Amino acid sequence: MEQELEKAIGIRVRKLRLEKGLTLDELATASGVSRAMISRIERAEASPTASLLARVCAALGLSLSAFFAEDGQEVSPLSRRQDQQVWRDPETSYLRRAVSPPGTASDVDIVDVEFPAGARISFPPHAASRGMTQHVWLFDGELEMTVGEIVHRLKPGDCLFMPVGDGHVFHNPGHAPARYCVVLDRGGR
Repeated sequence: MEQELEKAIGIRVRKLRLEKGLTLDELATASGVSRAMISRIERAEASPTASLLARVCAALGLSLSAFFAEDGQEVSPLSRRQDQQVWRDPETSYLRRAVSPPGTASDVDIVDVEFPAGARISFPPHAASRGMTQHVWLFDGELEMTVGEIVHRLKPGDCLFMPVGDGHVFHNPGHAPARYCVVLDRGGR
């Protein structure tokens, strides 16, 4: 199953890169990810981390949710749970479920995340994500969000708004998984 997903991710990155008319070097420059790593991902020789894949997607003008939406999928206003795309980050084991119906005209993506205890993911500043914003709404557990030099400690029910392109760090300092929703708005792009 994991190898199938790596292969599907590689095929999708290559397809989107070619549709945009980008060479490996151009995508590497735009994303800040090395040409060699992008090539390895496209050949399913490497499993990208969430941070790395988010940078590649931003350079391609997509959110992670849009990236995982299946091509040719019939557009429906309803997204059934059993049909929602699920992806596990190979580095932290965080589980990401794309909740929003794929292919709609909305600039908003809703993502459900289960974030393991002690996990940390850093998303460095990235120009391709400028103009995008997100709300992080915590349901269960603890979450420490670093935006710039400010650390926000979220408890269940708290919601934090932030720009995406400025960079941020997700950290679960607790002993139990954190579950939260990300509402990503690509509208400023």
